[in-house]
Amino acid sequence: MERFTGLKEYIQTEEFKESLGIPHREEIECRLLAQGEYNVNYLFLHPVSGKRLVLRVNTASQMHLDDQIGYEYHALRLLEDSGRTPKALYVDGSRKKLDAGILVMEFLEGHALDYRREMDFAAQCLADIHSVPVTRDAGLLIPENPLQAILDECNEMVETYYHSRLGDPGKKRRIERLLKRGQQMLERVPEYEGYRCCINTELNSGNFLINGEGRNNYLVDWEKPLYGDPVQDLGHFLAPTTTFWKTDVILDQNEMDSFVRRYKTYVADRYDVQGVEDRLKLFIPITCLRGLTWCAMAWVQYQEPGRLIRNEETFCKMEAYLKEGFLERIEAIFSA
Repeated sequence: MERFTGLKEYIQTEEFKESLGIPHREEIECRLLAQGEYNVNYLFLHPVSGKRLVLRVNTASQMHLDDQIGYEYHALRLLEDSGRTPKALYVDGSRKKLDAGILVMEFLEGHALDYRREMDFAAQCLADIHSVPVTRDAGLLIPENPLQAILDECNEMVETYYHSRLGDPGKKRRIERLLKRGQQMLERVPEYEGYRCCINTELNSGNFLINGEGRNNYLVDWEKPLYGDPVQDLGHFLAPTTTFWKTDVILDQNEMDSFVRRYKTYVADRYDVQGVEDRLKLFIPITCLRGLTWCAMAWVQYQEPGRLIRNEETFCKMEAYLKEGFLERIEAIFSA
């Protein structure tokens, strides 16, 4: 916890302890649980209940929000009835006492999703989350045109790579060509006006906590939720830029089709799933562009001096995405 000045003192304050029902005389001891690009998670034991809790420390916002951690807390509260997300217990996004946002939530058991053996659990989990009724005025960001919003984000992110002397000129041209093809696809599609819900938008295997048949399975890490088309989540979940991120798996068409059938079965009649397959044909390639341009941006940022958080495994994966072989695979999706 030394990397965050004042964090040790913050969690021992009377205000923090009282909000969690911890007597002031009790000491809180944390250990590192997991580290991402913009958040660090610590684990601690509630001295009274004995429950394990997660202290999430947010350092920056990918969504350009003033209160990133407050936004994440709000999404977790909206989804609490799904039974598929951690219960949020405390939030402080003021940054008055600490130069970071703070969230406390329950610790959930489980292992990362195995794409080859556990897709059914992921289908159940997403069906339950997407079926939670959420209104348009619930406080989530709303992209009016979800696909165009993703592509706009792609064009914004890739500027970092375009303008960096570290970027390879040939790869810059290839990425630019793919983005133009993506824009051409969208120009032939009418604006989406169907069902919307709270979507996660970041569905890699490590964000699922799987415990198996007859037990609870979860989706965690709600850093970038939106009020959007649930197929955006499905497209992100199935895209090769996602499955390859934490594993070496790239799903074939039969595996993707099987997952979609199971997902629709679990949704049942809780929302209208008509047209899911057609929208996936748009969301999967556009999602690939999002993964690719994020990697290009982050690959440059990782090499900037003074970066607060650096994950070497993540950096190696970024380099794999920018290799010619992977770029060719993405280009082939647009030609299919």
